[in-house]
Amino acid sequence: MPVPFRIALWQGTSPAGNSRAALETAKQMLAAAGAAGAQVLVLPETWVQGYNYDQIPATALPRYGDWQAELAKACAGAGCGLVIGYAERDGAAVYNAALALDARGAEIAHYRKIQLYGPRESAIYAAGDAYATFDLQGTRCALLICYDIEFAPHVAHLAAQGVALILVPTANMLPFTHVAAATVPAMAANHGLAIAYANYCGTEGDLDYAGGSVIAGPHGEVLAQAGATPALLITDLPRPDPARLSSQARDYRAIR
Repeated sequence: MPVPFRIALWQGTSPAGNSRAALETAKQMLAAAGAAGAQVLVLPETWVQGYNYDQIPATALPRYGDWQAELAKACAGAGCGLVIGYAERDGAAVYNAALALDARGAEIAHYRKIQLYGPRESAIYAAGDAYATFDLQGTRCALLICYDIEFAPHVAHLAAQGVALILVPTANMLPFTHVAAATVPAMAANHGLAIAYANYCGTEGDLDYAGGSVIAGPHGEVLAQAGATPALLITDLPRPDPARLSSQARDYRAIR
């Protein structure tokens, strides 16, 4: 019997600029996820700085910095991979980025958010221009960030590449509760893949986060979902039933 792919997701309150607290929480959750047998832990969008922190450009971090080495060591100690959002500094540009490490701490993917949300993000960040796909314990995975997952063409493109699981750090705020409750499960069902959507809860500055982090299976089933408070979700991803998987990509008729 194959070992199930077990995924963990942390929904927490924003560190609001306290990067040391953010990294310590990440290490604590990695230890818990690893002890539970998870292959990977997903944390929210720009977790290292906090999403609504007013000093993002000043606190953006370089890829491969000491902070990444610290998390890599924690992954190896926990025997669990990690997907974490952070504000990335690359020369004069700042990106809303996500990093994926495997259970040894090796970097296996890096992604920059394509669909920047609203005038604030557009004023702070440069937009990404590439997808990031990778294999994790025999499962084909991809990274998206928050608003990206609401665009069906992005999900369809990844599904066409054989992606079975999309890992999504997010910072979804009120009143947009429909995203976790309806959009994410529908995207999973319509494209025949699983989605792990890791959100914040609580308040940061003038934002009230929607919580509701969700792991949706490839038939749109909600495998695990958080409420409005901090939560560590852990679940096994089911094997897709070919008879139930969406056939939309095959059956679609374009009308010109």
